[in-house]
Amino acid sequence: MASGERQGQLWSVAPRDWAELQEPFCRPLWQDTLSALGLRSGMRCLDAGCGGGGACVLAAALGCKVTGFDASHALLAIARERLPQAQFVQGDLERLPFADGHFDAALAANSVIFAEDIRQAMRELRRVIRPGGRGAVTSWGKPEQVEMRDVFAAVASAMPQRPSGGGPFAWSADGALAHLLTEAGFKVIAEGGSQCDFHYPDFAMFWRAQGSAGNYQPALQAAGPDRLRQIVREAVRPYTQGDGAIVLRNVYRWTAGQVVP
Repeated sequence: MASGERQGQLWSVAPRDWAELQEPFCRPLWQDTLSALGLRSGMRCLDAGCGGGGACVLAAALGCKVTGFDASHALLAIARERLPQAQFVQGDLERLPFADGHFDAALAANSVIFAEDIRQAMRELRRVIRPGGRGAVTSWGKPEQVEMRDVFAAVASAMPQRPSGGGPFAWSADGALAHLLTEAGFKVIAEGGSQCDFHYPDFAMFWRAQGSAGNYQPALQAAGPDRLRQIVREAVRPYTQGDGAIVLRNVYRWTAGQVVP
C-alpha cells in the first residue's frame, strides 16, 4: 500500500472529531507560518496536508487562491464544507498532481513528517512552487518543550514494536528542518516556534480528540481501546487539573524557505 493511501485510511477513522476537537489547537502555528510565507491577496497558495482545512480558511481570508491537498477523503470533505470556493485534491505528498511552479507559496504543517519518503515529499513541495516563491514546513518542538511527549510514549508502549521513522521528535533538533529545506532547494529565510497548548474540559473529550489521530490507530488495533485508554489516562494524570480539565503545553517548530531560482 502506498504511503498516501495508508495515511488516508488512518486519518479517516474519526475525521469530525479530529477537525473540530483537535486540529484547531494548531491555529497559532498556522498564523505564524502563513505570515512567514508573506501571503497577499491573489497569491496561489497550497496547503499540503490540509486536513480539515483550518489553515486554508485563514489563507482564504487573506485573499489567497487556495488549494488544499490531503490523503484523507474524509477530512477533505470537511474542508470543502468550510471553504466551498477553494479547490481540494486527494493524493500522496510524494506525488503532487500539480504543474511545476504552479504555486506562489506552500505550507506543509505537520504533514511531510508523516511521509514514508520525507525527502521526496520535500522535493515535490519545492517543484510545485515558482522560482522565488516560499514554502514552510513544521514539526514538533524538542521533547522538553512538548508535554505531549508523555502521551506519545504511552501510545508507543502499547505497540508490539516501535514504529519506523524516528518518532515524533525526529525533526525537532536545531537545524533539522532547515537542512531538510536546503536539501530540497530552498534558501532558509525564517525559523521559529509556535506555542500551541491543548485544552480539554475532561478526559472524555481528550480521548475523543486524541483518539481520532491517525497515529493512534495502529496502537488502538494492537492494544484495544480499553487498554490503550487506561495507559493514556495514566500518562495525562500529571496534566489533569482539580476540576478534571487537561492542559498540555506544546511548542511546534517551523522553518520557511524561498525557492532558489
